Amino acid sequence: MRAARLTAPGTLELVDVPVPTAGPGEVLLGVGAVGACHSDLHILDAPGGFPTPITLGHEIAGRVEALGPGVTGWTPGEAAAVYGIIGCGHCRACLRGLENQCRTVPVGGIGISRDGGLADYVVVPASHLLKIGDLEMTQAAPLTDAGLTPYHAIELSRPSLRPGTCCVVIGIGGLGHMAIRILAATTAVTVVAVDSNEEALALASRMGAQHTVRAGQDAVDQIRRIVGPPPDGADVVLDFVGVDSTLTLARSVVSAGGQLMLVGLGGGGLTLQTGAGPVPVPLETTARIPFWGTRAELQEVVALAQQGLVKAEVHAFPLTDVVEVYDKLRRGEIHGRAVLVP
Repeated sequence: MRAARLTAPGTLELVDVPVPTAGPGEVLLGVGAVGACHSDLHILDAPGGFPTPITLGHEIAGRVEALGPGVTGWTPGEAAAVYGIIGCGHCRACLRGLENQCRTVPVGGIGISRDGGLADYVVVPASHLLKIGDLEMTQAAPLTDAGLTPYHAIELSRPSLRPGTCCVVIGIGGLGHMAIRILAATTAVTVVAVDSNEEALALASRMGAQHTVRAGQDAVDQIRRIVGPPPDGADVVLDFVGVDSTLTLARSVVSAGGQLMLVGLGGGGLTLQTGAGPVPVPLETTARIPFWGTRAELQEVVALAQQGLVKAEVHAFPLTDVVEVYDKLRRGEIHGRAVLVP
């Protein structure tokens, strides 16, 4: 079968490998679609620390091909989405269903620490499959991260997302545009979308943002005209970029008692200083670093999609274009979610 493999740091190749066999408790999935995620670029660009060779791809939807020993509850041909995180299964967090907070495995999962879905077939634990019914594969695949991650951040912020409040969403990419759609579907808040790209801002409007702001020197002033002067401001700020400039913007527009959700992996820093700092974090403000989400939350995201309330902006490509797709993603040429279809 074909597989897009990280064969060395920075090297992604489409190669032929044997079809894997499902072991005890596992399922062989015929891959229907795989989302291309920015976090894959972090793996590609990392100087080391990830096992090679490894097949990338953690946003996966497909059909059950074969069952490993001991697997029940699934039949060949059933459509499924894959919950990508694999925790230790034994720590306090995993036992509570919070594998995204696993205290033993720092970051483990399909397409991260074991072979992923950028291939014709992938083996996954049966416990990490969720039924998707007749949901389109190209829609189901992005739900497993591009949908789940913002949904998890929004769920953590839910007490502050009351009707009539304001949420600023920074970075309208694969995750950010889904955050806006989820906010529009599940809350009655005013959404302010921020991005440096006009196409991304147009996408934000289509997803349901009431206001769009071009990132730049006057972005804080523009947002402040919407959310009000300090100590008022945005009740929740979701930063899907995570560089110094976006984190400075986030702390500059959040309200006293607001919530900063630092979702992006851009490597920026947020100093939690108050008082005389140049841009202090307002009093009573909470800063949090959400990661991916839980299986229960993924089931809820799938339900929203099945009811037509959440839909990703998808650009589909054949698996043979995998290297070019990640180059496009790196250059910022993908608006929405790129999905590779074996």
